Amino acid sequence: MGLKGSLCLLLASFIWGITFVAQLVGMDNIGPFTYGFSRFAVGVAAILPVWYFFHRRQDRTSSRYSPGWKAGMGAGVIMFTASAFQQCAMQYTTAGKTAFITCLYIIFVPILSIIIGRIVRTENWLGAILALAGLYCLSVKGDFSLNYGDVLAFVCSILWSIHIMYIGRFAAQKDNMEISTAQLIVCTALNGIFAFATENVVFQDILDAWFPIVFAGVMSSGIAFTLQIVGQKYAEPAHAAIIMSLESVFGALGGWLIINEQMMSIEIFGCILMLLGMLVTQGRIILKHNWHSSGTVG
Repeated sequence: MGLKGSLCLLLASFIWGITFVAQLVGMDNIGPFTYGFSRFAVGVAAILPVWYFFHRRQDRTSSRYSPGWKAGMGAGVIMFTASAFQQCAMQYTTAGKTAFITCLYIIFVPILSIIIGRIVRTENWLGAILALAGLYCLSVKGDFSLNYGDVLAFVCSILWSIHIMYIGRFAAQKDNMEISTAQLIVCTALNGIFAFATENVVFQDILDAWFPIVFAGVMSSGIAFTLQIVGQKYAEPAHAAIIMSLESVFGALGGWLIINEQMMSIEIFGCILMLLGMLVTQGRIILKHNWHSSGTVG
């Protein structure tokens, strides 16, 4: 089951990574909250038919069924707040520094796990350190002096850590599709409120950016965030955080392949370190999976 969760999280990080290119293009002419509102609204439209399909097939009278609407609403508030801090941070600092500081959840999640009494395995700490070193090589170029935007990104990182821990708390107990659907609905509503309150929302500008909005809405908001919930049903939060941080690797590769961004040697080395970090955390799961497989055959 651990391997299944890891694969779901790996696919989610891949989708988030390639969606980063769509985010850059999508916000050329519209504000961050307008983009978020449009993107998450598309995500809601994409996931509602899937939720309805599972809703019809589900035995809601079973003792194993536990509704996920309330848990999803809480997750939506945390996700909106974290993404809002991230968007604001990028107005004052570089995208690379924002990505690095945001992904400090690689370290914060194990610390939070210990605070609430969970055991963090040695391979998770080692994987986190390797991933953090790789992320530094990949994201930070030159000066690393701190400014106001970096402080906002630091708060964002703590909020994403809380989101990962929150999802880990409810994913194995509540209906995953209901958590995902409620999370997107709340995030859409909050982005809409801030968009109409603080930005000049022009419908034509949204239509002009329809492709990156639809792509991010369906792939990132609808599919990837659902995969995160399903993946965390089977994976420990500290382990999940390392895999999800690989979105930065896939984002760099996507920028290189799709919009011809150049990758320096230090960035390639950073990607390798992050992949090694993930493989270190996978060691116990792969060995356990192979052990059970050989035992079954024998």
